Amino acid sequence: LHLRTLPRAPRRHSAPWSIMANYKKISAKAASEPYREEIRSAIENNYGTRPPKLLGLLANDDPAAKSYADWTGKACEDDKIEYELREVQKENLEAALHAANDDPTIHGIIIYYPVFGAEPSFYGGCMDDYLRDSISPTKDVEGLCHTYRSNLYRNVRYMDEAKTQKCVLPCTPLSVVKLLESQGEYDMSKPSGNRLAGKTITVVNRSEVVGRPLAALLANDGATVYSVDIDSIYVMQRGRMVRTDKTQENACLESDVIVLGVPSKAYKLNPAWISPNTMIVNVASFKNVDEDSLKKIDNVKYVPLVGKMTVAMLERNLLRLYENFHRGATGTEGPSGSSTNSSKAGSDPLFNSPTMFWSLITCVACTVVSSITTVYLANRR
Repeated sequence: LHLRTLPRAPRRHSAPWSIMANYKKISAKAASEPYREEIRSAIENNYGTRPPKLLGLLANDDPAAKSYADWTGKACEDDKIEYELREVQKENLEAALHAANDDPTIHGIIIYYPVFGAEPSFYGGCMDDYLRDSISPTKDVEGLCHTYRSNLYRNVRYMDEAKTQKCVLPCTPLSVVKLLESQGEYDMSKPSGNRLAGKTITVVNRSEVVGRPLAALLANDGATVYSVDIDSIYVMQRGRMVRTDKTQENACLESDVIVLGVPSKAYKLNPAWISPNTMIVNVASFKNVDEDSLKKIDNVKYVPLVGKMTVAMLERNLLRLYENFHRGATGTEGPSGSSTNSSKAGSDPLFNSPTMFWSLITCVACTVVSSITTVYLANRR
């Protein structure tokens, strides 16, 4: 389906090039502090001497990946979360991941990408995507495995029918959401799922790790999102993605928020495409816009880096996974340090989901019936 969007006037309300016009630079570190304070409080009050454990797997020499690993380790140390970084050869990464999936002392796993890049996988697709989907949903702190991606795109917000277990959301897209919330872009007086209604947002990047899930997340919260990639622009609204003839310039000029995630030094957003009162979020490890040019545009808010907020969301996701799947598991200690046991049905996520419980009962019943039938037929012979 090809959509020809009707022209819309740019959001210019005053001269776009006034000198030093109320420019605001936003620190992701400062914006993340309330979340990290909540995390520290939860660790101190709920987990005693055995906090949740996060495992990082590093199998590349990418400087950005190493920086992310270092930030993660420092934040976990500061917030009293147990963190272990294992550096492995990329040929051994799959085995290391499966071992971590099976280790009950590990509650969250993160792989620092890229590892194989676009190299194909024996199992189909590319190897990095295969690894991403191989992390257990009970330990996927980045929220990028198939289970969480599928739920995000379908706007499924809970893991269970009783709506007691919230889904984990991808860390970097979630960090952008929290930064937008911190600057009042979300209307918190509106119902959840509609707090971006009336907002227009352009996301320049459509990768499966950042751009596409972020655009879907914002669209599911009510925004009209222009998803821009190297060869196309799509309009995304809740549950819909339609190609448009609109240019990147027109999309940006209409936008309340522009998110930049192009992994290249060569890309720079044209400042003439930015209207006054726009919020710019730079997600890429490269600066996708010239900061000095932003200072000449009225009432621009600029986030140059999101890494510190991303790490806070990683920690937040770890606590969510622990509460959803690991609290009460065998060998896990509560606040007093006493070991708890998972034999109680009420503490096992399997028994907390009616669908999973009755599926188990059905499987057992089918096995019993099959066994009886086999014995009966054997006796008849």
